[in-house]
Amino acid sequence: AIIIVLILMGRFLEARAKGQTSEAIRKLVGLQARTARVLRDGRETDIRVEDVQADDPVIVRPGEKVPVDGVIIEGRSALDESMLTGESLPVDKGPGDQVVGATLNKTGAFTFRATKVGRDTVLAQIIQLVQEAQGSKAPIQRLADRVASYFVPAVMALAVVTFLTWLVFGPNPSLTYALVTFVAVLIIACPCALGLATPTAIMVGTGRGAEQGILIKSGEALETAHRVNTIILDKTGTLTRGHPSVTDVIPLNGFDATDILRLAASAERGSEHPLGGAIVRHAGEQGLDLAQPERFDAVPGRGIEAEVGGQAVLVGNPRLLLDRGVSLDSSGEIRLRLANGGKTAMHVAVGGKVAGIIAVADTEKPHSKDVVQALRRMGLDVVMLTGDNAVTAKAIASQVGIDHFLAEVLPQHKADEVAKLQAIGRRVAMVGDGINDAPALAQADLGIAIGAGTDVAIESADIVLIGEDLRGILTAIALSKQTMRTIKQNLFWAFFYNVVLIPVAAGVLYPFFGILLNPMVAALAMAFSSVSVVANSLRLRFFRPATA
Repeated sequence: AIIIVLILMGRFLEARAKGQTSEAIRKLVGLQARTARVLRDGRETDIRVEDVQADDPVIVRPGEKVPVDGVIIEGRSALDESMLTGESLPVDKGPGDQVVGATLNKTGAFTFRATKVGRDTVLAQIIQLVQEAQGSKAPIQRLADRVASYFVPAVMALAVVTFLTWLVFGPNPSLTYALVTFVAVLIIACPCALGLATPTAIMVGTGRGAEQGILIKSGEALETAHRVNTIILDKTGTLTRGHPSVTDVIPLNGFDATDILRLAASAERGSEHPLGGAIVRHAGEQGLDLAQPERFDAVPGRGIEAEVGGQAVLVGNPRLLLDRGVSLDSSGEIRLRLANGGKTAMHVAVGGKVAGIIAVADTEKPHSKDVVQALRRMGLDVVMLTGDNAVTAKAIASQVGIDHFLAEVLPQHKADEVAKLQAIGRRVAMVGDGINDAPALAQADLGIAIGAGTDVAIESADIVLIGEDLRGILTAIALSKQTMRTIKQNLFWAFFYNVVLIPVAAGVLYPFFGILLNPMVAALAMAFSSVSVVANSLRLRFFRPATA
């Protein structure tokens, strides 16, 4: 009866400790607003958040939580998005800006149109990702499972051998001694601690990551992160803000700067490329009237060609113009000067003749340089990948402290560059945010997507940084290392406990010291081993984000 009580007490303590490993899930669920104030038939109505439908106008007042995801249509406010990004400073929002469910409205009132409700909200997807990750197995877990598959029958055989040995050679009453040692061996060797060593650490580690704005999709990704020795950073949108702006408009061959900008911006109206968007934006700021292109074709990795007002217009890099038989004339020197300043030169050709160059620059993100230096201190080789020309790439790389960069890489070749590094034995992590990064993210040993990027990139990645802060990369790697250290400590304790106490339970000390392990003590030791492993995993709850 005492043995059963001790085992049940151990199970109770273990269950309580394991329950705390899922605290992150409970916290995330608790963030959800319970009700929403919607406008229906011209009246404000409070309804359950589950009843909100897409396109419903939702009103949020100061101090209230945003119930679902949507886009602001009226009003302005500052929102606390720390649950999403880990960033404590409020973010100003206005008409056209996206809001995320469960974020806290701090100051003003606003009305937004619901776009994602129910299971489609960002919070619901975060919860689902964390649940899937916590239920997944890391490779080291499979090793522990394989060891346990041999360990259990070996212990059963050892218990039988112990029973027979004491029965034949033990002192009287030999049957009593044989039963005591048989039971003690079975109890002490229960592989509970071995089974708990990995999954509890994975659960706490992924949960703690989610609290810091880092979504780790699987136990395998969490384990892989600490093994990475090379990290590739995409330039646009990762190292830089991804919001380039026009810095120079340089006319050539007698063309007027205003005409060049108007024609280029009109041609780029159909483009989704951020550089094209920068040109269109700049033309709008200059108050230029843009025409609708009669024809538009995007040339991947080169630029665009269009027809505007009956004129053939090319906007792109020198390769585009050369492919179309347009002479670059004396523009090479200008392009080199701009590139040395970290600017991207967009050549504009009109009617088969170079008309000018539009220079576009993208500023680096805050902490980019600090993060690169911190990654290098971790012993990682840092590589920058970009489709930009070599001179501009070199300028940006030097600004952030990167020595090794790969320039003029077409979108479809990014994955090939990752594969080349893997072929020489490098374990590669790829960090990107765009659709063109998705193949490289999938090819890499570890894909890390910036959460502000595209859904395709996020889907292809193993780890998602919800915010745009690159320090999340440092935190993800540091969390992986801490989690793996915890798992190894757990496995060491579980094996050490069995290696030391199984012989004691079998009675190896009895001939020398007259010591025989009581089954009740064995039950207490078994419970203690399981609880200690879970408690060690729970220390990950106090993990602090890495700083650059």
